[in-house]
Amino acid sequence: MISIKQLHYALAIEKTLHFKKAAEACNVSQSALSTAINELEKQLGLTIFERNNKQVLVTHNGQLILNKAKKVKLELDELMQISQINKAPFSSAMTIGVIPTIGPYLLPKVLPEVRRQYPSFKLKIIEEQSHVLVDKIRAGELDAAILALPYPIEGLMSFDFWQEDFYWVCHKDECPSKVQEITSEELEIEKLMLLKDGHCLKEHALAACSLQNKKQDTDFDSASLHTLVQMVAGKLGTTLVPQMALDQLTYNESELRAIHLNEPGPHRTIALVIRPNYVRTNELTILKNIFTQQLTNKCI
Repeated sequence: MISIKQLHYALAIEKTLHFKKAAEACNVSQSALSTAINELEKQLGLTIFERNNKQVLVTHNGQLILNKAKKVKLELDELMQISQINKAPFSSAMTIGVIPTIGPYLLPKVLPEVRRQYPSFKLKIIEEQSHVLVDKIRAGELDAAILALPYPIEGLMSFDFWQEDFYWVCHKDECPSKVQEITSEELEIEKLMLLKDGHCLKEHALAACSLQNKKQDTDFDSASLHTLVQMVAGKLGTTLVPQMALDQLTYNESELRAIHLNEPGPHRTIALVIRPNYVRTNELTILKNIFTQQLTNKCI
């Protein structure tokens, strides 16, 4: 009979494409892992992995098996989580993903209060881009992820906890004086610096300015909001910053001004994203409420 251990080993090999690394990840000897996979293939009557001294490849039939194994593992993980429903909130560990344009600005505002209310809560944070986190949620590798919407999350559920607008950040010497609001038509697009492609924040900023189909001519490409703001301080251009990040990015930067982008909003929504059958939704609802309250207190 096929065992859960065999499926676990097979999924580890798929992830690493390396028997030795998979064995190390599973805390077993390479020979034990190889024996288990050989037995699994014998029981199924097909080859899952083609391997030689140089590489490991997943066969076509093997991929079908591994796809089923992922579903089995996900169901088993959720079966184990059912036992947590009647326990006190956050009595077991949780792993949550967050994107880089949210994590550094959200977590310092909300985690101290989470820790104060639930001091024994073991929370692991994984920072990755949105598409990676969505894949990890679907694979059951994360309990939830904190994403900026709109973003494609077909088949998943979201718990919105914050909505915000963008602010145009410019050097005081290059800003229009006595202006509290600015429209996208008033921005000098050729001076606008945004994050490099692949960050949803860039797409949201372009959407807020109705610039999705316009190509930017810029020699600067950044993966960091902090770097963009420092470039603005150096009079190399302007940028757009979400409300949540304003205080940290412009702190001690007296040379900068932040002007509200006067376009229909909210310009982005922040949400906890989960699988539809995730069993610890009551705990995520508690987190959502804490996040909303703390952001309301500190951003408004």
